[in-house]
Formats: sequence, C-alpha cells, structure tokens
Amino acid sequence: MRVAVIAAHPDDETLGCGATLLRHRRDGDEVHWVVATSRQGPRWSPDAIALRRRQIAEVSCAAGFASVTELGHQDGSLDTVAMSELVAEVDAALTAIRPEVVYVVHGGDAHTDHSTVHRATMSALKPFRMQGVGVRRILAYETLSSTEASTPGDRSPFVPTVFTDVTGLLEAKLSLLRRYDSELHDDLLPRSPSAVSALARLRGATVGVLHAEAFMMLREIA
Repeated sequence: MRVAVIAAHPDDETLGCGATLLRHRRDGDEVHWVVATSRQGPRWSPDAIALRRRQIAEVSCAAGFASVTELGHQDGSLDTVAMSELVAEVDAALTAIRPEVVYVVHGGDAHTDHSTVHRATMSALKPFRMQGVGVRRILAYETLSSTEASTPGDRSPFVPTVFTDVTGLLEAKLSLLRRYDSELHDDLLPRSPSAVSALARLRGATVGVLHAEAFMMLREIA
C-alpha cells in the first residue's frame, strides 16, 4: 500500500503520526512525505537552513520514507501563496505518488500554514480527484503546539474518530522526534517528549490500548 503524509513543516509528520507511519513501514507499506515549507534567507541563517535540510534527510532515512517532496515555500508565509498555486503543487505530488491513504494536518490548527495546507490538500482531493488518483482514505492528524492551541469558537475542533494502536512504537517515534532537537520543548510545553508520550497514553486509554495516535476521518471509500 502507498501512503502519503502531508506536512506544513518538517516535524509535523512525526508529532502527528510518526508512530503510525512507522507501523505502515513495519507492515511493508510505502510511505511518501510531502513538505510544504522550507527555511529560506534572509529570515533564516545559512546554518539554520543547513540544519533543517540535515534534519529532513535524517528523519527520511530513519523512518524509511520512499520519497520526500518539498514544495519549498517560506515557512510562516503560506497564507501569502496563491491557493491555486498550492493546490496545483499538492495535486502534482499526489498524482506522482498515487497513494491509497493520505494523512494531512488538521484544518482547524492555530498555525495558518497548517490550515492553508489542509485547504489545498482537500481541494486537490475533491471526490472526483480522489478516485482518479486512487486515494481511498483521508485522515487529519493532530500536531502538538498547534492543534490544541486553536480557539474553539474560531476554528473547527479536532474530534478524533480513528485510533491507530502504536503500542511498541512510541520509543521509535520519540527517537525520530529527537532528530528535530532544535524544535523540541522542555517539559511543561507541548513539543516536549513527555507531552508526546502523555498524549499517546491518553489516546491509547481512549480505546483500551497502551499507546495510540488519533485521527479525524475526512473521507473514505469503503
């Protein structure tokens, strides 16, 4: 099975569904990674840009991703990109991958890059496009520091309807996450390893397993 994970930024995919992606790899599935943004000057220093490129390469290798597609937009500025341009780029990536399952950032996240990527993905995967590309399931994942930061009255809340049992894969997910050492938080903040572990335990307790990752089913062809 071919799987695509669409992230606004590198680390979204690991925070949101890293263990699920590792489970796909364990089961022999192909996993393809699409990243909408990158670090660019003059906002970022050459060292910071090089660090991010190294992180992408290390995570892709460690996770066993079959491909990485970088759309190359400036991070934090996706809302300035023409939606038609972003939709066309996501469409082209998915047409090349032809995944059966797509994981995408949640549309109600506080970060505008996330909500923009979500809109572009769902536009690229309108029902007639979904069948044409071969997609049968689209699921939204939660990203700590963005999903839970939304204002309930302002954005659509994340309401999980699908849970993946990732018992035995949490440490491997945390190992991937530590490759983003520049993005990690200390304890008491959402991108800390302890918070990631706590969320996995909470989602697992919801469905009676040790650890789980949660998703919103957006569309499925049964």
